[in-house]
Order: sequence, then structure tokens, then C-alpha cells
Amino acid sequence: MRPEDTSHPGLAVVVFSGAFDRMHYALVMAAAAAAIGRPVTLFFTMEACRTLLAADAEGIPAWRRLPAGERKGTAGAMDDDFKRRGIGDFEQLLSSCQELGVRFLVCEMGLRALGLKRADLRGDLAIEEGGAVTFLNDVPAGGSMLFI
Repeated sequence: MRPEDTSHPGLAVVVFSGAFDRMHYALVMAAAAAAIGRPVTLFFTMEACRTLLAADAEGIPAWRRLPAGERKGTAGAMDDDFKRRGIGDFEQLLSSCQELGVRFLVCEMGLRALGLKRADLRGDLAIEEGGAVTFLNDVPAGGSMLFI
């Protein structure tokens, strides 16, 4: 459990959706909160676990093949569109979150439910495994929790 800092209440985000638009916004919120000094934990569970899968043999990140969400198409096409519009792309947001000290926690139950293993996840991010109890113990008193 992290030490409590009441001057900067933490942000805990349950990332449940497998839709790119929601996952992208979870990263935006996490990066913004971390940039202003709030401790942040992202808890990826169920379909959102796929966000953290390793790239395929061609080096294409797995998240690029996920559904876009409210828009039609794929996450990759939506991310490319965001880039053209000057919006932070997904890989930028992931690396910014890591650099800013955001904790990446993947749900053990979510991995099992999808038939995934730790070895299936990206090796370039500091991803921890844990469950709901681990996540809830990490939420600081007075902090905020979002479910996306």
C-alpha cells in the first residue's frame, strides 16, 4: 500500500471496457492526474486486459486491433486519426503514464477469464498482477475512483 498524501489525493481507475475510446481516455485521465502530482493506479480487468497484450510477430501492438468503441472501425484507425488531429496517441500515453509513475495493475481474475497469462503481456511496461483486494488497498483515503 502506498503512503497516504492528503495534499494530493490519489486517483484509482478501473479500466473495464475493451473499447479503445474508453481505454484512451483512461490513459488521458491517468497522465493528467500524475502530471499534477496525484498518485495514480490503473487497474485493467476483463476485456481491458487486452490493452496490455504484447505486440504480434510483426511488432504491431495488440491494442491496435481492438474495437474503436462508439465509432466504427479499429483502435488503430482511431489512434491514427487522433495523431493527425494532434491528440496524444496511445503509445505516447502509455509511456507518459509509466514515466510519470502511474501504477499499472492487471487483474489476475481478468487474465484467467480471458485465458491469458502473464507471459502474454507487454514487457516494456512495469505491469503488476493483483486482484480486487490489491487494487482496493491501493486506493488512498480521500482519493477518487473512476470506472471506465
